[in-house]
Amino acid sequence: MTLQVRAQVSLKPFNSFGIDVRARLFAEAHSDADVREALACAAAQALPLLVIGGGSNLLLTQDISALVLRMATQGIRVLHDDGVHVVVEAEAGEAWHPFVLWTLAQGFCGLENLSLIPGTVGAAPMQNIGAYGVEIKDVFAGLTALDRQTGELREFTLQECNFAYRDSLFKHETGRWLILRVRFALSRASHLKLDYGPVQQRLAGQGITEATPSDVSRAICSIRSEKLPDPAVLGNAGSFFKNPLVPEALAEKLRARYPDLVAYPQADGQMKLAAGWLIDKAGWKGFRDGDAGVHKLQALVLVNYGGATGQDIANLARCIQRDISERFEVELEMEPNQY
Repeated sequence: MTLQVRAQVSLKPFNSFGIDVRARLFAEAHSDADVREALACAAAQALPLLVIGGGSNLLLTQDISALVLRMATQGIRVLHDDGVHVVVEAEAGEAWHPFVLWTLAQGFCGLENLSLIPGTVGAAPMQNIGAYGVEIKDVFAGLTALDRQTGELREFTLQECNFAYRDSLFKHETGRWLILRVRFALSRASHLKLDYGPVQQRLAGQGITEATPSDVSRAICSIRSEKLPDPAVLGNAGSFFKNPLVPEALAEKLRARYPDLVAYPQADGQMKLAAGWLIDKAGWKGFRDGDAGVHKLQALVLVNYGGATGQDIANLARCIQRDISERFEVELEMEPNQY
């Protein structure tokens, strides 16, 4: 037996909000064999298995009566390289941003817009993470997952993952699929996505007219660092609410009242509103109740000033959701998974 299982472990170091709750059992997986051993251990103890990565998408509101398994598997490999098209595979436990930097250092283009997103490779497909016009689905080449029900490995194609905005098959079937490794379709030729104004402005401000993927990555890291607090300094889970999708009629109704409404047309005819704009407009930016608050520079980020409980954060989130619903007729959905 190689898996080290400990009892009554504080999860404070393993969630970016820094919430101090305890796991009944805790272990770290460094191999596929560890994952299988954890499943067997949880079954023997009649406990559920809760799999976590970097803990950047968790809101823990109570002690966890489960075996909490932190994916710590490591490994990056190039599976295909024809001089232009490249397929790279990474283990689920690889930290996301260092992985992005590794691909850029090899001269591979495709992940630069997803720089500085917290979390791990294995968690990325769960949420179909995205930023600055790029989502995981745009660079996805497949993944390997363990079926918890049968113990068999299954390979997933792009179509089988059912990716949508901050959504996937795996988010809805968390009790069945355990992602082990993910593959990405990258390129040695630059196909930069520079649709977002702030990125263009940052590059122009730096005097860069012919940007490289690394230039884009550095610009996005700079923008994100200014907007989002470092979890090591101020507990947070990044963007706390999804940008809501609403009918065009509602967006036009809101625009008549608020000419500065931030909204983006979608292919299906809906409009994507900026949740941060809505929360800011409602006056929540910088709000603080005890140690739970809304970040003073970015209304989309809820923060723990040190002593907030997960329930404190959840209560604040519900207050914001209720207010936004009453003011704008828009329902905000949380991004972090709440336990």
